[in-house]
Parts: sequence; structure tokens; C-alpha cells
Amino acid sequence: MSSRTKQTTVKDQDSTQGTRLTASAVPPRVGAWISSRELVEANADILPELVVASSDPIALKAHTKKWLRRELGFIGNPEFSQPRAGRAIFAAELGLAPRRSELGIAALRKSGVDLPIHLSRLCEAPLLTQEQEQMLFQRMNFLMHQASVHRSLLNADRPSRVRLDLIEKLVALAEWHRDRIVEANLRLVFSIVKKFVNPNNTFDDLLSDGIVGLIRAVEKFDYDRGFRFSTYATQVVRRNSYRTVVVNQQDRQKVASGLQDMDLEISDEGRSSAISEKRWHELRSRLAVMLDDLDRREKFIVRARFSLGSHRKVHTLQSLADRLGISKERVRQLERRAMDKLRTMAGEVQLVELDAS
Repeated sequence: MSSRTKQTTVKDQDSTQGTRLTASAVPPRVGAWISSRELVEANADILPELVVASSDPIALKAHTKKWLRRELGFIGNPEFSQPRAGRAIFAAELGLAPRRSELGIAALRKSGVDLPIHLSRLCEAPLLTQEQEQMLFQRMNFLMHQASVHRSLLNADRPSRVRLDLIEKLVALAEWHRDRIVEANLRLVFSIVKKFVNPNNTFDDLLSDGIVGLIRAVEKFDYDRGFRFSTYATQVVRRNSYRTVVVNQQDRQKVASGLQDMDLEISDEGRSSAISEKRWHELRSRLAVMLDDLDRREKFIVRARFSLGSHRKVHTLQSLADRLGISKERVRQLERRAMDKLRTMAGEVQLVELDAS
């Protein structure tokens, strides 16, 4: 972002009078483009979701601070700072085709997975042409740029309700354009994640992660480089799905290893990751409940020793002793006490039955 947009005043790029905005004296203004025909549908769609800033001074100040803390990410472009940029960007007709239910049903059939019919609604948006795709990315980033410009004028000591409402609207409009890109590329996510489905990774979980990856890809894609978004998105979603499968496998191995150390019976079939998805979730949930019954130090030691939760590596007794400020032998005693508790609780909830056929 140029230093010009970080000043306490900013020139209204689309105003023919060249009016200069200030944080306190003049109400915020944008060009006539914000009410153009190209934004009629978007403005109507976002209207029910807009949150109008409160007129209460305390609430208004808190709302301002919230926006000042929020990150407004976008891919900048020199054209955004040109005079009457908004008018030029929203001049051409986008011409999005209407959603079609048959597209969603076809995508569901091609997935090769038995899925609820309601998921077909995710894939009803037609594919975008290259021109439509570029226009959507351009408009999305321009709207976020405009929101960032007005956000830079916020002052928590002298908050402006009108400016807050304008920023809220600009961000909502940007997200509307982002959602159109996401919808048009959901069939791509379906086609990628179905290749990673196995007994331990359900289509639903992979689809959720894939959609999150797709949204991140939209927010980071630079449309001005001339590449199609699908090329970039394919790599992002595929990498995200592979990471999900690997992490799930690592977590299963950690839990299986931990249960073996607790002297619980886990069959060779179970160790080879053949536990059914239902039993795996039950096992994991019961283990989480048991860990919660340990005291704070015991829970920390067990998680660190078996690399569970946020711990990404196995910690040694000495490293835990240094962290807790106690002796290595004391850590060993606490670990032994925690394992004894878990063995007792495991017997009470009959975890061995989880591996019964």
C-alpha cells in the first residue's frame, strides 16, 4: 500500500470535485461506482447481513478498535490508485450465468462417493470464463483496497459511525465477489479430494479442508499475472488434502503408540490403521476425556511424552524437567502416576471393546 493511503486524509479518487476526506470533518465518500448497475445484485445480497455501527460512544469506540486490529488482506495493483479507478473497474458487464441444479447433480455423480443430495447445491454455479474470473478478482481486491484506505482514516478517539458502516459495506462487497469465485471452483475441489478418500479420511472432512484451502487460494491469487486461477488452486487444494491425510495418520499412530504403552490390547489390524472411522473417533474422544481427568502437570507430561495435541515432537524427561522446574526423576514419577490413572480409567470405560470385531 502506498504511503499516500496511510495519511490522515485521502483524495476521493472517483469524485469529479476532487474532495479531500478527513477523519472528522467530512463524511466519507466514494465514487458513484458503489451504486452502479454492476453492484445492484451484490448490494441486495449483502444488505441483510450488514451490521450497522452503534451510536453509543463506548460501543462505537470499541467497534473502531476492532476494525483497526482486523487485517484487510488484498493483492494490490497500481490501477487501484488511478483517478476514477472504480468507475473503470465496474464499467464492463460481468454477466454471470445463473446457477443450474443439473450441474450440482452431475458433480455429485462424478465424485464416485455416496453423498447426501444436498451437497449438490455446492456445485450449481457454472464455470467462469477467463474474462469473468479476472473481473471478479480485480473487483474483489479493489473493494478491499478501498476498505483499507478508509480503515486507515479511523481514529479510536474520534470514531465515525458513517465511516465504519462504509468499511463494513466495502468488505461485504469484496467477500460477495470472493464467494462467486469460490462457488465456481467447488467442482474442482470435489474432483481433487475424492482421490484422497480412504477408510480413515472421509470425503466430508477432506471436502471441508479443501474448501478452506480454496478460499485461502482465492485471497492470495494475483490475477494480474495472466494465469488461470484453477492452475494455482489445484496445487493448493491438493497440497492441503495431502497434508490432512498425513496429519491424521500421524495422530492415529501417536494414539496407538500411547495405548500400547498403557498396556492396552491393540491388535495388529488396529496398528495398521484398519480401525473403523466410528471406532477411531470414539477412541479418540474417550482418550481426550480421560486426559482431562488428570491434573495439569500430568496432562502436560502425557501429551508431551506421546506428542499429542499441540506437541509436534516427543519430549524427553530432561526437557520436561527443565520446563517444569523439577527434577528428571520427579517427572518420571508424575508420568508413572498419570499412566496408572489412565490404565484404571481405561478399564472402567472398557476401551478394549473398541477393537472387538
